[in-house]
Amino acid sequence: MSGSRGDWRPSASWEVLEVRAAMLARLRAEFAAGGFLEVETPLLCSDVCVDEHLEPFVVEGPAGDELFLQTSPEFSMKRLVADSARPIFQVTRAFRRDEAGLRHNPEFTMIEWYEPGSSYLEQMGFVERLVRVAGEAAGESPPWVDQLEHGEPFGRLSYDEAFVRAIGVEVLGRPTSELIGLARGELESIPDGLADSDRDGWLNLLLCERVEPTLGRDRPEFLYDYPASQAALARIRRGEVDVAERMELYIGGLEICNGYQELTDADEQARRMSEQSRRRAGTGGRSLPVSSRLESALRAGLPECAGVALGFDRLVMCTLGLSRIDQVLAFPFGSA
Repeated sequence: MSGSRGDWRPSASWEVLEVRAAMLARLRAEFAAGGFLEVETPLLCSDVCVDEHLEPFVVEGPAGDELFLQTSPEFSMKRLVADSARPIFQVTRAFRRDEAGLRHNPEFTMIEWYEPGSSYLEQMGFVERLVRVAGEAAGESPPWVDQLEHGEPFGRLSYDEAFVRAIGVEVLGRPTSELIGLARGELESIPDGLADSDRDGWLNLLLCERVEPTLGRDRPEFLYDYPASQAALARIRRGEVDVAERMELYIGGLEICNGYQELTDADEQARRMSEQSRRRAGTGGRSLPVSSRLESALRAGLPECAGVALGFDRLVMCTLGLSRIDQVLAFPFGSA
């Protein structure tokens, strides 16, 4: 995506930029019609979500302290919900240092929202509505529209159901040793350094290589009820096999959004942040602050709610049938 300093023109065409603006305006109108208040929160914060797989940009503050460009507005937005119990949304930039490629840009546009009293399952319907109206705003039928007949809804598959469709077996209740056997039988090569004890690593390998390419291939599809170990800040539902109340939308194998039934337990959040910090330290990751103002907000009381983060750049890509993120950005990373 990078180029010489002489490459001054935008990467996206003006036709694409016009469609992008129309889609964003239509989505804002849809949120307003749904009773959501648009908010703004800081991009530079002393708090940051501690995640083994997300690396923030670090900036030196005026007093020499560390500040973080936000990987998501999640922490600040939940503080607003804890104070108001109002449905809110935000169109913002998010930053992830190590994410660059055909489908990733270290700086990208995220639409994130929280709705008190809603469930992550109900949010699937709202996401579908947003994706459809974004396609209408584009002024042409997205590639996936032809795959839906007579108002057919987007597909919905649980994590285990998606594995059954892709490789014929459920995985959530299987011991790690069986997952390793599955991976060795399904894949031609295994990445070096993947430890036999890394259950999530083996699950993610199978998901990436065998399941994700099948998701949203025939029509947009939601994947939901993830492994409990991959809850992030989602609530866990206990049962014969515990699952994280989490969902993602895929179109053509590309993840478009990530949604949770939000965790409201402050002690559990503190435990998860400490665990993520421990994992980061184990892989040589940068130390990040574990305590946060969000933890204080949770102790004051976060109402039952669902939240969703949608990658707007990727939605534009899928709507227009484009394959590279630089085709929908004015100035991608390396050109600004």
